[in-house]
Amino acid sequence: MSEMTVKDLAEKVRRDVPRLLEQMKDAGLEHKAESDAVSEEDKRTLLEHLTKSHGAGAGAGRNRITLTRNTRSRIKTGERGKSIEVQVRKKRTYVKREETPVQESAPEESGPRQLVGDMADTQQAQQKQREEEKARAAEEAKQRAEEQAAKEAEQKASAKAAQADAIVPDVPLPVDLAPVDLAPAPGDAPAPPKEGRGDTRRAPAKKASGKNSRREREDDRGDREERRRGGRKAKRTERRGSRRGGAQASGGKHGFQKPTQPIVREVSIPESISVADLADKMSIKANEVIKAMFTMGAAVTINQTIDQDTAAIVVEEMGHTPKLVKDDALETEVLDISYEGEQIARSPVVTVMGHVDHGKTSLLDYIRRAKVATGEAGGITQHIGAYHVDDGKVGATFLDTPGHAAFTAMRARGAKATDVVVLVVAADDGVMPQTIEGIEHSRAAGVPLVVAVNKIDKPTADPDRVKNELSQHGVISEEWGGDTQFVHVSAKTGEGIDNLIEAIQLVSEVLELTAVPSAPGKGVVIESRLDKGRGPVATVLVQNGTLRKGDIVLAGLHYGRVRALTNELGQQVDEVGPAMPVEIQGLGGTPEAGDDFMVVADDKKAREVANFRQGKYREVRLARQQKAKLENMFSQMGQDVAAKLNIVLKADVQGSLEAIKGALEEMSTDEVEVAVVSSGVGGITGTDANLALASEAIVVGFNVRADASAREIIEREGLDLRYYSVIYHMVDEVKQAMSGMLEPEWKEEIVGVAEVRDVFRAPKIGAVAGCMVVEGTVYRHKKIRVLRDNVVIYEGELESLRRFKDDANEVRNGMECGIGVKNYNDVQVGDKIEVFDQIKVERTL
Repeated sequence: MSEMTVKDLAEKVRRDVPRLLEQMKDAGLEHKAESDAVSEEDKRTLLEHLTKSHGAGAGAGRNRITLTRNTRSRIKTGERGKSIEVQVRKKRTYVKREETPVQESAPEESGPRQLVGDMADTQQAQQKQREEEKARAAEEAKQRAEEQAAKEAEQKASAKAAQADAIVPDVPLPVDLAPVDLAPAPGDAPAPPKEGRGDTRRAPAKKASGKNSRREREDDRGDREERRRGGRKAKRTERRGSRRGGAQASGGKHGFQKPTQPIVREVSIPESISVADLADKMSIKANEVIKAMFTMGAAVTINQTIDQDTAAIVVEEMGHTPKLVKDDALETEVLDISYEGEQIARSPVVTVMGHVDHGKTSLLDYIRRAKVATGEAGGITQHIGAYHVDDGKVGATFLDTPGHAAFTAMRARGAKATDVVVLVVAADDGVMPQTIEGIEHSRAAGVPLVVAVNKIDKPTADPDRVKNELSQHGVISEEWGGDTQFVHVSAKTGEGIDNLIEAIQLVSEVLELTAVPSAPGKGVVIESRLDKGRGPVATVLVQNGTLRKGDIVLAGLHYGRVRALTNELGQQVDEVGPAMPVEIQGLGGTPEAGDDFMVVADDKKAREVANFRQGKYREVRLARQQKAKLENMFSQMGQDVAAKLNIVLKADVQGSLEAIKGALEEMSTDEVEVAVVSSGVGGITGTDANLALASEAIVVGFNVRADASAREIIEREGLDLRYYSVIYHMVDEVKQAMSGMLEPEWKEEIVGVAEVRDVFRAPKIGAVAGCMVVEGTVYRHKKIRVLRDNVVIYEGELESLRRFKDDANEVRNGMECGIGVKNYNDVQVGDKIEVFDQIKVERTL
C-alpha cells in the first residue's frame, strides 16, 4: 500500500488543503506541504485534537453550575401610606447530566475511512448536546415563570399579614415563605371550585408549616410532572388515533353522535320560492321535496317556482315550522321612518302645463327673472326644470314640463309630484291637443287647476274664446259659476303676473300644505344625468323633512352619501327644506325620473335594499322578456316575421331619455317594430357602437356626442349615427325610416283591352289571334289575361305583337293587330285579351 500524503487525506475527508494544514499545525504536527506523508499516528493525533477543540474533552470537570438571583419590590400596607421593601434571594445549583462518551477508534480500524467516521460521530454527539441544552433552557424558563407567579401570590399574602410597623431585613425569606408553584401544568386536571371568592392561592396556615411545606411542594411538583407526562401521552395517543381512523376519538368511541330526535327548523318562506331553495332552507335534498310534492299530487321540477301557500304546506309536511315572509320585508323595515313632529306651512309645488309655444317657459322666465328659453334648443323645453321663487312669503316651486306631445309621460310625472297645476293657454290660439292632455293629467292626479290666459297683449287675443273652449272640457271659470281661476297674463310685458301668484297662494292656503322640517328628507327624483366631472347628478324635489349634506340617500335602484347640494342658482348649500329643488351628488348611479328618494340611517341597510331592488328589477325584466319571446313565438307561427328597427339611444338626462324611448316604442306597428336595444344617459361610447354593430342598429344621440373610440368604430363599419337636439325632429325621421321598411302595396291598372275577331293557325307560331283594340293601348312587354264571357281563363304574357307584318311594341285604341299568347293555343273568337300593369305604391305610417 502506497504512503498517504496530505493532499490525499484532504480529498478523502473533503477538506481544503490549506485548512487541513492549519488544523494539523494546531494539533502539533509538523506537516507544511501537501506532499508531506501522513502516518496512522498523525491521523489519531489530528482526530484527538479536533474532538477536544469541539468540546468533547474540554471542560469535563465543569458538571455543576450555581445561579444566584436577587429581586426587590415594595408593597403598600394600606395604613397612612406606609410601604415595606421585600427582597428575595434565590440560589439554585444545576448538575450536568452524563453524556454519551465518544467512542474511540478501534485499534484494528485505521485509515481515512475511520477518521471520517470518527468526525461524523463527534458531530452527532455535539448536535445531541445542543438539543439537550435547549430543552433544559426551556424547562428552566418555564420554572422561572411558575416561580414568578408564585412569588406575586406570596407577596400579596405577606402584605396582608404584615404589621404597619414591621421592618423586613435585607435577608433571605424563611423557608416556609418560599415561592409556591401555582401555575397549572398542561396536563393537569382543572382544580375544583373553592368557596368564598374563588381564590386559588394556598391558605397562609398551610404555608407556614416549615419543612412539611417544602416536602408538600416537592410532592406537588412531582405529581404535576407525572400528570404532565400522562397528559402528553394521552394527547399523542389521541393524535395517533385521529390519523389512523379520523372518525374515532380517544377511548375508541365514534366522534359522530346521532340525534336522538328530529331537528325542527323554522323555514322562512317568501312570496315565491324555487324547489331547490326550499330544500336548501330545510337542509334536505331537493329530490325529497319533489317526492313529497308528488305524493301530494303536484309534479314539479327542481327549478320550478312555487307560491308561498304551497311551500308552507310542504314545509309542514316535512316536519318543520313555516314562517311566511313578504318579499319587501327588508325594504319595509328600512323605510319604516317616523315623520312625526312639528308641522309648519310649506311652499306649494306648481307645475306649468300647456301646448307647445303657448308661452309656458317665457312666463316662468319672467317670474324668476332668468333667461331659460334662450338656452333651450328650438325654443322649447327639453326636460323638466325645477325652480324656487321667493315672494317674501312662503314662496313657490315651479316645475316646467314640456308641452310637446312626446312628453306626455313627463307631464304625468310632474302632475303627480305637484300641488297646483297652472295651465297656460294662448289667447290668440285657444285650446290645443296638449292643452287637453294637461287637463286630463291634472284631473287624474286630483290637483287643483289655475288657468293662465297668456299673450293678452296681442291684438288678436280673445280671452272669451279660451273660456268657451275650456268650458267644453269641464273647466268652468269662477265668473261663470265654476271653481277654476282664470288669470289674464302677458309673459312679455309682465301684466297679471302678480295676480297669478296671488291665485296660486290662495289655492295653497285652501289646501293647507304643511311639512315636518325636523324629519329626515324624502321626495321625488325630477331628473338625473351623468356628468363627466361630477359623476351621477340627480335633481330632486324635497317633499318632506330636511335633506342635509352627508346624509345617506336611497333613490330607486341606487344609493349613496350626499357629497354636495346645489340649488337652482348654482350655489352650494348645506341643507334643503321641504318643497325645495336641489341637485345632489354622490349616488352610485342615475335613478329613473319619478323615483322616490329618502334619507336612511344605515349605509349597510341602504345597500341591501338597493341590491334587493336591482335583483327584483332584473327578475321582472327577465320574466317580461321571456314572456315576450314566447308570445312572439306563438304569434309568428305560420306568419312572416315583422320588420324591426333597432336603435341604440343615448340622451343627456334621464327624463328626456324616458320620453324619447316611450315615444319611439309607441310608433311600433304590426309590420314594423321599433326596438330600443340599449339606452342610457351620457355620451356615446365604443361599447354603444359595438352593440349597434352586433344588433344592426342605428345610433341616436340626443344632446350628446360620440367619443373618439365610438367615432372610429362608426366610420370603419359604416354605422348610421344621427344627432338631434329637438325631439320631434327625431320622431319624424324615425317615422320616415319605418315607412321605408313597410312592405309596398301593388295596385293593378288595366291599360288596354283587345277583342279577338279571328284566329289564324301558323305552322311555327301556333294560334294567332286577329284582334281589334277596343280600349286603351296594348303593350308587348306587359302581362295579359284571357277572358271568355268575362271570366279569366288564362293569365300570362304576350309572345308576339304585330301590326300587319311588322313587330310592334304597342297598338293603340281602334287599330287592328295580331297577338300571339305565350304557351296558350286555345284562343277563340269573341275572347278578350286584357293587358294590365302592376304599380308599386309606397306606404307611410
